[in-house]
Amino acid sequence: MQTNTIRRLLFVLIGGSAVIAASAAMSTARAETPNTVVIKNFMFSPMDVTIKAGSTVTWKNLDGEPHTVVNDAGVFRSAALDQNDTYAYKFDKPGVYKVFCGIHPNMKETITVQ
Repeated sequence: MQTNTIRRLLFVLIGGSAVIAASAAMSTARAETPNTVVIKNFMFSPMDVTIKAGSTVTWKNLDGEPHTVVNDAGVFRSAALDQNDTYAYKFDKPGVYKVFCGIHPNMKETITVQ
């Protein structure tokens, strides 16, 4: 009986440690990927991003449909992004950049570079 109690205690401790480690890894992953825009459900999220000049924004397509990342002034344009593909662009100059999906033009967002 004492052996079962010890086993349960070890199971709880090991399981709790795994959860803590997984949470820490997720927090670290988020911290390492600032300025990330997710494309999901035919939307850019967030739809408004404010960054400092010299920062890079990375878009990741989580939809099963392809999407593109296009600046309306023609400054940048991605190739078609399939599911889990990414596109990154470094914004060197301050300004307001209007972005849309070239395949689905109703998908829009604004990048403000300070």
